[in-house]
Amino acid sequence: MLSGAANSGVMPLELTKMQAVAPGLVDLYKAAAVILDKHGLAGVRAAVYLVIDHSGSMRRYFKDGSVQALAERVLAAAAHFDDDGTVPVIFFDTVAHPAVEVSLADYGGAMERIRAGIARMGQTDYAAAMRAVLDHYRASGATAPAYVVFQTDGAPTSRTAATATLSAASRLPIFWQFIGFGDDDFAYLRKLDELAGRVVDNAGFFTAGAQPRAMRDDELYDRLMSEFPQWLAAARAAGIVA
Repeated sequence: MLSGAANSGVMPLELTKMQAVAPGLVDLYKAAAVILDKHGLAGVRAAVYLVIDHSGSMRRYFKDGSVQALAERVLAAAAHFDDDGTVPVIFFDTVAHPAVEVSLADYGGAMERIRAGIARMGQTDYAAAMRAVLDHYRASGATAPAYVVFQTDGAPTSRTAATATLSAASRLPIFWQFIGFGDDDFAYLRKLDELAGRVVDNAGFFTAGAQPRAMRDDELYDRLMSEFPQWLAAARAAGIVA
């Protein structure tokens, strides 16, 4: 987990190291580099998190490889933000499950391994997952901002708690990028994306559709990174990020 400040001397993983440690992610690493440069994010440092919906309706997305594919794409992008090649992954359903560190050395089949350690699929408590990220980030001692990819396929069981948690978290150096899987209209997440009363706009949202794995790598990265630069600028102006 990255602990240096943003734009510090901590360097991202170099291509040669990616080729040696995770050759299967090299093309994704290159694709991410193009999009990061496009959005002015080259050289930015951040602690990357991946939050995965483990509710019952997500079963098909584990089965068809969409969850694993997202994890691999996020891990490849995270290698540009951090130098340790590790992303904390938090599964959530009725509760948030403990973070599992997934690295470049063990990413293959990682989502199924994590899933196998959870007794059953539950409901969809966004707030529990968000609090788990907050607790992990605080405990890590990180001084760089956090970039959270938060995947779900539907609305939360408690919208009031999720809304309040996101609003309170707007005072912290954490950006939440929500991504929807499936054909839900995601009305709640669209509303959350435009939530008023926050210190800064600390969240973005887009849908990857009913076949998330089919989204092109460059398109996914472009959507993932489209709002992060605006948040960074606003958070710096507000003194939230150094």
